[in-house]
Amino acid sequence: MEDILAEAQALADSGVEELLLVAQDVSRYGTDLYHTHKLPELLRALCKMDFHWIRLHYLYPDDLTEELIDTIAAEPKLVHYLDIPLQHCNGRLLRSMHRWGTEEQIVALLDNIRAKLPDAVIRTSLITGLPGEDEAAFEELCAFLRREKLVRAGVFAYSQEEGTLAARMPG
Repeated sequence: MEDILAEAQALADSGVEELLLVAQDVSRYGTDLYHTHKLPELLRALCKMDFHWIRLHYLYPDDLTEELIDTIAAEPKLVHYLDIPLQHCNGRLLRSMHRWGTEEQIVALLDNIRAKLPDAVIRTSLITGLPGEDEAAFEELCAFLRREKLVRAGVFAYSQEEGTLAARMPG
């Protein structure tokens, strides 16, 4: 954490106004080295620096903890733009992707975020056409998007990559 804080301080001292924390899954910060979620602690320290805004990319839903949501709500410098790659809403497909959740859990998470961050801009990434996705699962995803009214959604067609688990799936 000390290295990140030192680099961020150098950026703030040089006049940088916006800090963007980017990782494949920034919400997991600390779980490898410290064996616990440390992103809220890191964010509170960064918010003491002379930045106007701090943005986070990407927040996987399974590590979007209550403490993290509360920290985002409490710290005025943290931009209420949450990029949460959900991938899909169908529980069967999410399990086949080794992803977190069910539609009910995702909706509960989004409701919690919106209750604590009423001005939140929520963006997601979705995959369609994964082996095993049938018309009913696709329609479920479309209904989910209409109902949840996410501000932005990047929708990507599945493309087979040799050597992946999905490439060996039937269909």
